[in-house]
Amino acid sequence: MATLSPLSRARSAEPHEGERSAGELLSRVTSDLQVLFRQEVELAKAEVKEEGAKAGKAAGMYGGAGFAGYMVLLFLSLAAMFGLANVMDAGWAALIIAALWAVAAAVLYQQGRARMRTVSPKPEHTVQTLKEDAEWARHPTK
Repeated sequence: MATLSPLSRARSAEPHEGERSAGELLSRVTSDLQVLFRQEVELAKAEVKEEGAKAGKAAGMYGGAGFAGYMVLLFLSLAAMFGLANVMDAGWAALIIAALWAVAAAVLYQQGRARMRTVSPKPEHTVQTLKEDAEWARHPTK
């Protein structure tokens, strides 16, 4: 009589694919789905991190462009003030330029205020779809 090695005995003790119970198969599928879900979440995190780095660099460039634009407006304002100072007193020239900027600020403030009133901080569509998902989870046959 041939003796079986420990590995052979362990293999013969394991049930074959066809002999596994439904519970074991369901447990394995559930475990595999959990691993897959975790891997997908990790992939999503990596993608978001990469895109966030790109967005951060772009935001820095926008910030630099905004500062450069501010400097352009400042020096254009000074040039306009000095140009008017050739025609009138420098104090009056500075006051005229400041008044023009005050009008621009008031107009931009009013437009920004009007648009801000239309902004809703609550994501309405997302809230609605979450409610629909919760309703479906409670009653999946509807």
